[in-house]
Amino acid sequence: MAAEATVGPRMRRGRLTRRVALTVCALAPLLGLATTAVSAHAYSVQYCSQIPIVGGIPPWGFHTGSPITGRVGSYARGHGDINLAANTVSGILCQVDRLPGRPDRMITMTVQRHLLYHSHYARMWGYPGNLIKIVVRVQSSTDPRCRVGTLGQVTLFGSYNGVRSDSVQFRFPTACKDHDHLYHGPQVNNQVPPA
Repeated sequence: MAAEATVGPRMRRGRLTRRVALTVCALAPLLGLATTAVSAHAYSVQYCSQIPIVGGIPPWGFHTGSPITGRVGSYARGHGDINLAANTVSGILCQVDRLPGRPDRMITMTVQRHLLYHSHYARMWGYPGNLIKIVVRVQSSTDPRCRVGTLGQVTLFGSYNGVRSDSVQFRFPTACKDHDHLYHGPQVNNQVPPA
């Protein structure tokens, strides 16, 4: 009791503030208060987490390597279903761009139903492989210039015969042109039917 009497209101308030701050820090990840937004000084690797990396051989799917960890870069992934006989396709894709001194820009896209093109006898990068071309529609965007509803095209190439020379190419009209990217090389993992 004597010790309590010597502690003033200011000291009690300081202890309470520290306890509240510690509690908030401990509970933030559980409550979803922690953000995955990227500032100019801290970089997240959790982008596109709403689109799982599909294990095994999906009907179609890809990822372009490791998520971005540096000051600049780009990353994408996606997956879905396909029916080559009916010439139909579905799915979801995500792409993130990082430029120095600017907030990261992420777009998610849904796949339009009609398959533009498919081949089991395509040749790219000097190797044979499977190729599909799909139309995508921007479903959500953190890039104010690249608006929801914008259509683009994605070409997926998966090499075969033990070669690893896969590629994913995004093409968009002018408003979303910053999201035009070609990913190619051993870091790209692409499953393109017929597998």
